[in-house]
Amino acid sequence: MNSSITSLTQQLAQTLLSKGFKIALAESCTGGLLAAHLTSLAGSSDWFERGFVTYSNQAKEESIGVAHSLIECYGAVSEEVARAMAEGILKNSLAQVSVAITGIAGPGGGTANKPVGMVCFAWGMRVVDQIQTRSQTKHFSGDRQSIREQACVYAIESLLAQLTASESH
Repeated sequence: MNSSITSLTQQLAQTLLSKGFKIALAESCTGGLLAAHLTSLAGSSDWFERGFVTYSNQAKEESIGVAHSLIECYGAVSEEVARAMAEGILKNSLAQVSVAITGIAGPGGGTANKPVGMVCFAWGMRVVDQIQTRSQTKHFSGDRQSIREQACVYAIESLLAQLTASESH
């Protein structure tokens, strides 16, 4: 694991612990890589609640409750599905924070509208009895592993920014 993601993971751990939060993940194109990075830290059981690798559409539907109609309408690689994944993982866990990642890591599978390197993210937060989500699409370049690593770094950086911003409100 490179030092950049190790440092980000340590920052995330400290932030989650300071808030008393646990995190849950729903990963597709990263295939559990984000969970592997987060759980590489000793003591991660204090803030890492669970992770789902919902690689297939069926897994997204069965494991975390993504509506079939969303996948049919928008495709598995979409912000709509990423948000449903982030919500679904919170509904199926004890976590307060979630990250969902779905994308096309390549080298194949891309289209003109959804090229290789397109990754959709969503971050969820349990606020009282509601789940609030935010989503974003990014385009990364490089080979399959590089795209997956960049997605993990971006997911952590964005979550840290959101958690830090929520402290100032």
